[in-house]
Amino acid sequence: MSTATPAYLDQRLALAKRCSKEATLAGAKAAAVATVASAIPTLASVRMLPWAKANINPTGQALIICTVAGMAYFVAADKKILSLARRHSFESAPAHLKNTSFQGAGSPHPAFFRP
Repeated sequence: MSTATPAYLDQRLALAKRCSKEATLAGAKAAAVATVASAIPTLASVRMLPWAKANINPTGQALIICTVAGMAYFVAADKKILSLARRHSFESAPAHLKNTSFQGAGSPHPAFFRP
């Protein structure tokens, strides 16, 4: 079993900080877009539709808009973190694991899929 050197740990920490910064930026961009995309129809419906005008107060409007923005932030940040982790794990993999092409013999599909 080998031990991790301080330089290796510093490199991994710097990579993690860069990835989290990229994910935060991606989430913030998605939240900004989602805020505008949800605020316009929410505010327009409250002004034009009688049911919405009677039943959705300003707190409800803010809750709708903030929920959409929060969900967009976390979904986009999570997707970015997963894509970066997948890319970095592939880059640091041994050469024999990087060959993802299937070299199998036989038919590509089971018998019940054949035309």
